[in-house]
Amino acid sequence: MYKKPKTDEPEVMRVKLPRDKQIFGILEERVGGSRSKVRCLDGKTRICRIPGRLKRRLWVRQGDVLLVEPWELGGDAKGDIIWKYRPNQVQWLKQRGHLANIDDVTEF
Repeated sequence: MYKKPKTDEPEVMRVKLPRDKQIFGILEERVGGSRSKVRCLDGKTRICRIPGRLKRRLWVRQGDVLLVEPWELGGDAKGDIIWKYRPNQVQWLKQRGHLANIDDVTEF
């Protein structure tokens, strides 16, 4: 197997931004299975699941900043977790003003 050479430079990645109906959220608690309670920036709490294609690759913990896509049929009560942001990505989003309302959400 080929191993990537280690460097001290941080890996540069593009930060995924919400499109269409997608919204930022913070994971409140894991419910069980692949489901979690997520408090979204629109003020609603949704039961969100990790889709099967991401189930083995996406590990989430309480307090993680996520990208959530609400379900069309399930109303505003359910959604899918699409992406988990790393700490440096969260910092970049705060600097750019995308997560300006995140302090209001964490106070609940």
